[in-house]
Amino acid sequence: MTNQIPDFQNIKVYPIKERKNLVNIKQFARLVKPSGQFRDFFDSLPDILCASTINTVIKSIIDAHRKKRKIGLAIGAHVVKCGLAPIVIDLMERGIISCVSMNGSVAIHDYEISLIGETSEYVPDGIENGTFGMARETSAAFEAASKEGHEKETGLGRAIGQKILDDNNEHAKYSILAAGARLNLPITIHVAIGTDIIHMHPNISGSDLGGASHIDFKIITSFISQLTGGVWLNVGSAVIMPEVFLKALTTANNLGYNVHDFTTVNMDMFRQYRAETNVVKRPTKKGHTIIGHHEIMIPLLYAGIMSELETG
Repeated sequence: MTNQIPDFQNIKVYPIKERKNLVNIKQFARLVKPSGQFRDFFDSLPDILCASTINTVIKSIIDAHRKKRKIGLAIGAHVVKCGLAPIVIDLMERGIISCVSMNGSVAIHDYEISLIGETSEYVPDGIENGTFGMARETSAAFEAASKEGHEKETGLGRAIGQKILDDNNEHAKYSILAAGARLNLPITIHVAIGTDIIHMHPNISGSDLGGASHIDFKIITSFISQLTGGVWLNVGSAVIMPEVFLKALTTANNLGYNVHDFTTVNMDMFRQYRAETNVVKRPTKKGHTIIGHHEIMIPLLYAGIMSELETG
């Protein structure tokens, strides 16, 4: 059988203006004067991909705040280690963020910052000589706080935050946990036994630590039961906080709260399966992903929120 060469003269064409296009000059970036306001910068961004997403997220947060809906923030350790606690605390103080949840490593870094203004030891040397994670003060604080939070049923996050305040830690103003206790906001810690440096210490009680953290799970479930119309942000936690969020959400719905119509946002340095699945895709039709370094993207998001508030 002989292959026939197609006659391109029979190709059908149509006017370009009849075609559906994905990019339009109305979406293009606009130039900003160096002396312009930050709001001008956000208005100048192209209405395309992540630039469009960050403006959508800002508007969702502002809308939820003005309607007095709940806005929750779940964080991983890099949020603290990248020096972003002042931004989180300011959003808490302004009544924008109404709950902060974290894994155990965040709480450890937060506490150490409050105590000595430093954190994040150099791990390779410590592993070789067996000193990694063996600082006395951190485990002693968690031992006392977990016992307090378990026995008095206040939870682990509140107990550590209150301890920072009660002990008058020198750098308490940089502590998210202390801010939560001071502002009387729900602030929760979700521990995975064996993942944090304090779990290696002989003075740590697994029952107190687990019991206090389980109370925090009930606290976060209570918060998420009120999330309808609100916003949940997961920043820098690849596994633990996305899992906690999904379990708390299904528990709230199982109890009859019918949580719906909320926005979720996942921010990280690269895409993570668990966060994308449990935060962005499964729980809502209004899920957003913003990829970029925390030390740039969080201040950028904060600047957008502030500029939107200032312009009314």
